[in-house]
Amino acid sequence: MRADEILTDEWQYLLTALPPGLDLEASLRECGGQQRKRAVRSATSLLRLALVYGFCGLSLRQTAAWAQAQGVARLSDVALLKRLRALSGWLGKILAAKLAEKAEVSAHLGSSLRLRVVDATSVCGPGTKGTGWRLHVGFELGRLSIDHLDLTGPEGGETFCRFPTRGGDLVVGDRGYAHRRGVAAVDEAGGRFLVRLNWSHVPLQDRQGQPFDLFAALRQIQGTQVAEYLVETVAQDSEKIPAVAGRLIAVRKSSAAAQKERQKILREAAKKKRQVDPRSLEAAAYTFVLTSLTEQELAASEVLNLYRFRWQIEMEFKRLKGLLGLDQLAAKDSRLARSALYAKLLAALLLEDMTGKFLAFSPWGYALPAPTCQPLASRASAAWSDGARDSGLAQAPRAY
Repeated sequence: MRADEILTDEWQYLLTALPPGLDLEASLRECGGQQRKRAVRSATSLLRLALVYGFCGLSLRQTAAWAQAQGVARLSDVALLKRLRALSGWLGKILAAKLAEKAEVSAHLGSSLRLRVVDATSVCGPGTKGTGWRLHVGFELGRLSIDHLDLTGPEGGETFCRFPTRGGDLVVGDRGYAHRRGVAAVDEAGGRFLVRLNWSHVPLQDRQGQPFDLFAALRQIQGTQVAEYLVETVAQDSEKIPAVAGRLIAVRKSSAAAQKERQKILREAAKKKRQVDPRSLEAAAYTFVLTSLTEQELAASEVLNLYRFRWQIEMEFKRLKGLLGLDQLAAKDSRLARSALYAKLLAALLLEDMTGKFLAFSPWGYALPAPTCQPLASRASAAWSDGARDSGLAQAPRAY
């Protein structure tokens, strides 16, 4: 069945895959997407139009013709353009709620911890190859909404500096965000950070100011041991970037996961015709993160599991882009492109629920040993509020 047939024949069933309790009409008014109802009479019809345009590969004129033929709405392609340009905030809110639901994260984090996951995705515009735009997205899980959005050209790099941070934030990012300036910006704003490291991008030292030998520390890890070290980033006086204290937390990957990472490194090096640094191949055997959370706020194993949630979201984006071409947009207008991108992702997630597919990934390739207890999001909130480490480790059943 084609995508347009699903949105035509299975529309009512598809609506049941929306997050429970989501009021489309109320959320549309809150996001300022409500316009005259003369042409489009309901939020449900607006959502349907957005999904047809964004997901089915139709032009604005074809979408308007489809809407009239199906009795959904009577409007011109210009009127449709104006409606869709105003829907990006609303569609982003629905998308964030659906992602959080799929990741099985509690929607009721404590008020003292604002858990935020940041990521970026490359998007190709019409007639372009490579990165046409880069969409930087910040998800606030407590409110189930996208709290920050930044659409840049391909020169817009990933950095924590791009996201406004306040005290009480816990910002989670991948290796693209492992830079001293961004880490220092979060710390200066009173927030906490959790970021996966490359072996070369963030020089470290111990708390006495002596150089920290990362590889010597990694080689001491045995089996499934979770190791942690008190470190700090090296200050960069030329750019007035101060040293930031943190915990380096590391775990050895399974043999299969390590070999897969090494093969990826070798393929990329061969493609770009460059030599591979032997240290990159050695570092591929480990996952290591840097966080400013103290041991009393969150135990080392829980920190890794918290990062694992960010990994799941990243893999969800990558998988959907690879299978469904979500990185290709026909829209040239930036506001319309945002709405189309959100509509593509939302439609893909809703259709995935209809087929019952679900994937879970972990960068280190095996489960960390710990008992099952309350969800990680609630545990993280409690640890932050109480300022003390519980005796149990929060783990949820996982597939690797």
